[in-house]
Amino acid sequence: MKQFQGRVITPGEVTAEAVVTHEGFNTLASFQMALQFGDKEVKCGDQSNRDLYGKSMLGKALCLPQTIGSTTGGLVLYCACAMEKNPACMLFANHIDSLAAAGAVLADVWADGVSMPVVDSLGEEFLRYVRDGMKITIRANGVVEVD
Repeated sequence: MKQFQGRVITPGEVTAEAVVTHEGFNTLASFQMALQFGDKEVKCGDQSNRDLYGKSMLGKALCLPQTIGSTTGGLVLYCACAMEKNPACMLFANHIDSLAAAGAVLADVWADGVSMPVVDSLGEEFLRYVRDGMKITIRANGVVEVD
């Protein structure tokens, strides 16, 4: 097991299976099929993301460098949580952008009964180490354990 210390954006503790991208994560393109057309597995619909395209994000520990794309990104994250089609958590190697942070915070405050802990600033070593399928545990203090 290896530990990484990050900054807590939205609190919570969770254990989930990792799904990893080394590319920027386009929130709108990734969640559009699930939110608009009822994809129950919440498969990533962003054809430009070679790491995630076609993989389920529902209930996974989404490990990424940063989000990219439309200014709707925060709203998309909030909607995914409100519709219970969200990852178990989001783990950013870099600093989170303001749009993704806003969506995560809004979901934490407004989406009843939904928890999606978000931790950023985990570092490049985190993304080099973590692989799809690894078990990720987030602690309340921002420690991320990777098995």
